[in-house]
Amino acid sequence: MPDMLKLAYYIRSRELHRDPRLQGLLAALRGGGARVYELREDASPEEGTDILLSFGGDGTFLSAAQKVIGTPIPVLGVNLGRLGFLSETRLDALAPALLQGAYRVERRALLEVDTGVKSYALNEMALNRTGAAMLGIDVLIDGAPLPTYWADGLLVATSSGSTAYSLSVGGPICTPAAEVLIVAPIAPHNHNVRPLVLPASAQLEIRLRSRDGGVMCTVDNRAAEIPADSCIRVSTAPLTLGKVSVGDTSFIDALRDRLLWGQDVRNVTEKNTTI
Repeated sequence: MPDMLKLAYYIRSRELHRDPRLQGLLAALRGGGARVYELREDASPEEGTDILLSFGGDGTFLSAAQKVIGTPIPVLGVNLGRLGFLSETRLDALAPALLQGAYRVERRALLEVDTGVKSYALNEMALNRTGAAMLGIDVLIDGAPLPTYWADGLLVATSSGSTAYSLSVGGPICTPAAEVLIVAPIAPHNHNVRPLVLPASAQLEIRLRSRDGGVMCTVDNRAAEIPADSCIRVSTAPLTLGKVSVGDTSFIDALRDRLLWGQDVRNVTEKNTTI
């Protein structure tokens, strides 16, 4: 058991405070000798915190991640409902695993998004039109221009974000360890453009053309309207995020469970079946 294990936990849904499963887990952790405290919305983690537990779904995990970016504190997503790709851990045997140090920490790449103010994203940065007119989107990759995208928007995703918004607009699935950036148009009006996979070292500069005067910029689950003449710079951040995993589940297992990857009657093996 790690000495003086110190755990913070973060909850966005007030209803979860009354969940008996959550209360049981916290009691088991404290009973096992861990120091556990709640990280409030307007607070920062205490010094010496070993892990931040995120109780909720993937949206809660993204909010929790913002609280520890730039610190060595990793995040463990604990899902009390539907399984996500970030909040994947169930409560079964979680307390013993943490108290015994039976967990692993993997580093996840982040995006650095500069709109005049720098911010960080684990999954993606997305630009979306706010009015009726489509956007003209000019992208330079390491100074080399792509043909203009005419679309409802554009997103840049990490490998972690390949199973999030990027997937819904036709982007590829990448394993979390893949050192790539994904550039994908959102509802493109020129249909001969496709999502593009770039090396993580790529530097992107994005300029927009809009007749409606504004564009919504979303960085993970945080959104703000920016002027249409903004220059947005996106690159892999010099920082990473630690993500805690418990048990022997893998990303491929997650694809099977969450996306029903490969579900096909021909992939089901039945005993005593004659072909």
